Amino acid sequence: MAHFKRTASALWQGTGAEGSGKLDGPSGVLQDTPYSALKRFQNEDGKAGTNPEELIAAAHAGCYIMALSFRLSGAGFTPAELRCSATIDMDNSGGGWAFEKITLDLEANVPGLDEAQFQEHANAAKAGCPVSKALSAVPIELNAKLV
Repeated sequence: MAHFKRTASALWQGTGAEGSGKLDGPSGVLQDTPYSALKRFQNEDGKAGTNPEELIAAAHAGCYIMALSFRLSGAGFTPAELRCSATIDMDNSGGGWAFEKITLDLEANVPGLDEAQFQEHANAAKAGCPVSKALSAVPIELNAKLV
């Protein structure tokens, strides 16, 4: 496969501050998923509903560990488990919300892999991950731990 497309859609009704929307995608995972400014900006722990930042963080963490798995497998190592969280730090001090940085926290269990090899593969996967490339305007930090 040399090319493919993925699509998601959003519907918004009402003002920015008081309106709300729904997200959809062909897989059905996002079927009519609600979101709003209230859920996005006035909900400190993020548990009231999804938001674009959460979706980007999930996409980044998922893409990154898949890229790492392919890289490790290609080098002859089979990961027992790769666990990654992506945290997006947002900043509003410049007159509008912006991504300040993204932090990938990785814990990996990869039998037979030493620390130096692990760090090399973890960093190369970060650089080669398609989502990392798409987000390259934002500083991306990696905390990689071999367990």
